[in-house]
Amino acid sequence: MKKLILFTAILFSGFKLQAQIFDPVDWTFESKKLNDNEYELIFTATIEENWAVYSQFIGEGGPVPSVFTFDKNDSFELLGRVEESDDHKVTKYDAIFDMELSKFFEKAIFTQKVKLNDSDAIIKGSITFMTCDDVRCLPPADIPFEFKFSFGRTSTSKETIGDDVEIDETEVNQLLYGLTESNLKRSEIECHDEVISDAPDAQDEGRSLLSIFGLGILGGLLALLTPCVFPMIPLTVSFFIKKEGRQSKKASGISKALLYGFSILAVYLILSIPFHLLDSMNPDILNDVSTNVWLNVIFFVIFVFFAFSFFGYYELTLPSSWTNRTTQGERAGGLLGVFFMALTLAIVSFSCTGPILGSLLAGSLTSDGGAWQLTAGMGGFGLALGLPFALFAMFPGLLNSLPRSGGWLNTTKVVLGFLELALAFKFLSVADLVQHWNILKIELFLAIWIIIFAGLALYLLGKIRFPHDPPIKKLSFPRITFGVLVAAFAIYLASGFRVNNETNTFRPLALLSGLAPPVGYSFIYPNECPNDLDCFKDLKIGLEHAKRENRPIMIDFTGYGCVNCRKMEEHVWPLERIDGYLRGDYVLISLYVDDKKALPENEQVRVKRINGGVRKLESYGDKWAHFQTQYFQNNSQPYYVLLSPDGKTVLNDPVGYTPNEDEYARFLQCGLDIMKESNKRSANE
Repeated sequence: MKKLILFTAILFSGFKLQAQIFDPVDWTFESKKLNDNEYELIFTATIEENWAVYSQFIGEGGPVPSVFTFDKNDSFELLGRVEESDDHKVTKYDAIFDMELSKFFEKAIFTQKVKLNDSDAIIKGSITFMTCDDVRCLPPADIPFEFKFSFGRTSTSKETIGDDVEIDETEVNQLLYGLTESNLKRSEIECHDEVISDAPDAQDEGRSLLSIFGLGILGGLLALLTPCVFPMIPLTVSFFIKKEGRQSKKASGISKALLYGFSILAVYLILSIPFHLLDSMNPDILNDVSTNVWLNVIFFVIFVFFAFSFFGYYELTLPSSWTNRTTQGERAGGLLGVFFMALTLAIVSFSCTGPILGSLLAGSLTSDGGAWQLTAGMGGFGLALGLPFALFAMFPGLLNSLPRSGGWLNTTKVVLGFLELALAFKFLSVADLVQHWNILKIELFLAIWIIIFAGLALYLLGKIRFPHDPPIKKLSFPRITFGVLVAAFAIYLASGFRVNNETNTFRPLALLSGLAPPVGYSFIYPNECPNDLDCFKDLKIGLEHAKRENRPIMIDFTGYGCVNCRKMEEHVWPLERIDGYLRGDYVLISLYVDDKKALPENEQVRVKRINGGVRKLESYGDKWAHFQTQYFQNNSQPYYVLLSPDGKTVLNDPVGYTPNEDEYARFLQCGLDIMKESNKRSANE
């Protein structure tokens, strides 16, 4: 129960963090010389009013204690353990955790004695700590520290971690991007019909949230048609109606059934709240999560595991102890009891809903809206799952119109299993692209999907059976119809092997944009850039080329896992007008914000985030994501910026996803017109 309270506190803090980023603790590090080779390391936390940092010594079931980790090396030895000062420490009963806790207000001081073994010793490590106020807890944070020593010197080593860290931005910009300015100037010239960037973005975001909500509803409806959920509808509705009697209390039973449906929606909405917390801590974190190589590999393994569960080879269940606890909660009665009934349904139906929710989670993480898209999807899922319980409770006569449970429920599960298996290879494809493994290229991906959907067509037409399938005496009309449609889709996939002689690539399939690898990622027709265009993937090299050619630049902020990026590259860029601009008028620089290739050591520097705090750039994706947020205050992809040949002037307002050919052409033509007018004015001066 204590952990549940803590989890809830962290969850609901996520909504407030969406509008403001909290950073209530600043750490400073000092060293004090004790004798020739012994020093005392001093760690000081300065804490904002009403916030607290917890002691190192916290009992089981409490919050995360402060933990000091030292990277081992032979240049030093730890003498004893980390000590904490009693100044500003308060020990008292904490109602949130239902236990006595020690925590620090205003300031916390920790010390560690060390013995130095080398003339030039370096001590590195990190502090893991948690901070809470009266209404919220922030997730545990890791703060790195480093002490450098040299015998014979009497000065202490001191470093501040946080917003006060000293970073020479001019030097960093020159090193990373070849730019001396921390801001690019906007051209004073404007086009009379300039494409306004904010409107398309806002419209697209609205459509995106609505479409994700719709997909969530579709997922919830599919979950209803599974053996884990469908039989629960008449059982649960009858329970509410009969429990309250026939006459006077029937209205009460209906009201509780309505509350039950709402509680199902609430359960799934609550599941999305932690991602708002992650999104507010770091604007790039959901992009980092969605393109993390090993996370995508794990998704692949999990989805294959889910698929074979749907095929009937084994059953997926959550621990029975979870069900037992929620069942006990139902005895509380009233609103709380109804909520625990909804929670019990979510747990016992996990074997069917889990894979669908996993698809929704993974799909939302790979889209630009991040946490809010996940909330929209979860809301749609919970609404579709909970609404039938409420409606059938209000109109119990409709229960007679429900089809009887039977083999069709298992057929639905198997169909979902095939879809899960196909989706699994989408995640493996992202990992392959980001890590440059060069394994799952477009040919192999299409071949695997053709096999999967051909197998699904054979299953629907009765040629393949799985463990729980009853014998098929006669194929129904709906089953034959869906079988033929799936077979047609498999043929459609095979058409992806047609070659576009103009771009020397396979022809992209519109239905697979963002799901399949780019058509240029090929064994037979490899292309480094979309549509066989000339492009640069390094800003410095691209800038040098643009200066030599005296041609304007289009910076394409993109990503290997970006769905809308693939749609633009495969369905808008090949259009004759657009291709003419990109091939003949602009120098194209494509910067992949999810490229996990490690940066050279001299470029792995610490930089300030635009929303506060400090981060270390470790990969090329980190480098380009920081460039986009620092210079353009935007972290969504695709994002297109037109620059002058010297890279110092933004020609017009950047745009995001712009699938309309006329609008995108106006955007590109506007940049050329401004460039031409600027050159004319320079010549007249």
